[in-house]
Amino acid sequence: MKTSKEKRYETDLYMPVRDYFMEKGYEVYGEVHHCDIAMMKEDDLVIVELKLTLNVDLLVQATNRQRLTDFVYIAVPKPKYKRNSKKWHDVLHLIKRLELGLLHVSFTKKGATVETILNPGAFDRKKSQQRYKKRRTKLLEEIKGRNGDYNVGGSSKTKLITAYMETCIYIACLLLEFGPLTPKALRGWGTGDKTLSILSKNYYGWFEKISRGIYSISEKGKQELGIYPDQVCYYQNKIIELQEEAEKS
Repeated sequence: MKTSKEKRYETDLYMPVRDYFMEKGYEVYGEVHHCDIAMMKEDDLVIVELKLTLNVDLLVQATNRQRLTDFVYIAVPKPKYKRNSKKWHDVLHLIKRLELGLLHVSFTKKGATVETILNPGAFDRKKSQQRYKKRRTKLLEEIKGRNGDYNVGGSSKTKLITAYMETCIYIACLLLEFGPLTPKALRGWGTGDKTLSILSKNYYGWFEKISRGIYSISEKGKQELGIYPDQVCYYQNKIIELQEEAEKS
């Protein structure tokens, strides 16, 4: 028996997986019509595809086997990353989404063991979406809260223009234009229900509370508005339009 540090081959996975299913009463065969493992128990046909790495090729191979049966497993050596990691949960979701089963094979000095992580089964998309209903709501709110497409898709480690930041820029533009204002007055210009929270938390350090319920723009706010010329221009024009509408009415 090889130790956990010795180089392994896909064939090393065969015996542990074969023995695992034989103990469960399956009639197991290796390499049947391009399937790594094919087995029967009563009328159930089960297929297992073996790989040393869980990769796209393995998933393609396994989903191709689903043309033959609903019961398809992928078997790989137990990964080193922790099961409470984001990567682990993402991998599990993908395998569930593909309606595949997952087996982990562990190798120790005492021998090899097989663990069923997932059994093949139908994926309930509606149930999955229901679990993430709040996240969907937040996504839609973020989209509705944005007034332009200022971010480049695929960007990372760069400051993004979020709906929250746009509101901060709008508030800063109003304070720059009209001087100190109350949250109520700002909301009258359409800054939204989170205006007071934005001012009091002052995440970017753009605002100053000069007296009870009165806020102004800070020097930092004045300087950093220059970083966002497109957004500032948009909100300056919006202020002009709202003023013109108010004069007409």
